[in-house]
Amino acid sequence: MEVLENTMSNNGHGKHSPLLEDFIPVNKIINEDCVSGMKKLPDGCIDLVVTSPPYDAIRDYKGFDVNLHETGKEIFRVLKDGCLAVMVIQDQTKNFGKSLTSFRTVLDWCDNIGFKLFETVIYKKHGAEGGWWKTRFRVDHEYIPIFLKGERWKYFDKDLLKIPSKWAGATMTGCATRLTNGKTLKSKKVTINPTKCRGTIWDYTTCGDGTRLKHKHPATFPDRLPVDFIQCFCPPGGIVLDPFIGSGTTALAAIALERNYIGYDISKEYSELAKKRLREEGKTHQLRFSLE
Repeated sequence: MEVLENTMSNNGHGKHSPLLEDFIPVNKIINEDCVSGMKKLPDGCIDLVVTSPPYDAIRDYKGFDVNLHETGKEIFRVLKDGCLAVMVIQDQTKNFGKSLTSFRTVLDWCDNIGFKLFETVIYKKHGAEGGWWKTRFRVDHEYIPIFLKGERWKYFDKDLLKIPSKWAGATMTGCATRLTNGKTLKSKKVTINPTKCRGTIWDYTTCGDGTRLKHKHPATFPDRLPVDFIQCFCPPGGIVLDPFIGSGTTALAAIALERNYIGYDISKEYSELAKKRLREEGKTHQLRFSLE
């Protein structure tokens, strides 16, 4: 097992107990299968999981595959009660049909492991036409199921996720909402707030971000994506886990937001890639997201 030594100190990013590292390998990239790695963590020690598993062999993951059921069991165990796991996932298309891996995983994690499905967010992106451009729709989305352990979330702050309202400050007549019992409320005058909830379609179509170093990994997500989820669901100083750390994007987001992180990757090559990104890009990420 190889680890990257801490990149955050107690008086810097991630304000954690000095004794925390005696039990939990915080702020480390660990070159190990995530299931065996998570088995070494104590129960209920993680505040948030943000990850994208290597599903359906869509990309080259150096010959490694993943058992999503066993991964889900360990994620459920190490999460604190009231905390969430965020997964970015899609389905392979073969013989004009979808693999349904995303849907099967959601059902398995909820029916057999114990999670609730808190929500499903749609990650909107610009898909590639590819070789199927005459016989399929271009795929402009990925699924982001958000799993909840327990009855109710422990930390939830969506204020930083709000988007500008098109008609901010205007007074309009509306709110004639139709209720579930079939009745419709009367219209009334309302003043539009400056910002509004972004809803469940999260637009990353303009990202196209990342350094050449980041894109040495075959399957990355936007730098902004883990930032958004960490701000919403992880308390300051909490621990963010990415069982498939890949190029290190989740860890960089945690550093920028002064949270702690743990990252696993079974591939030595990708573990080294993540370590290198943290060394070379950590300060840049912290500055960039602190200014937004």
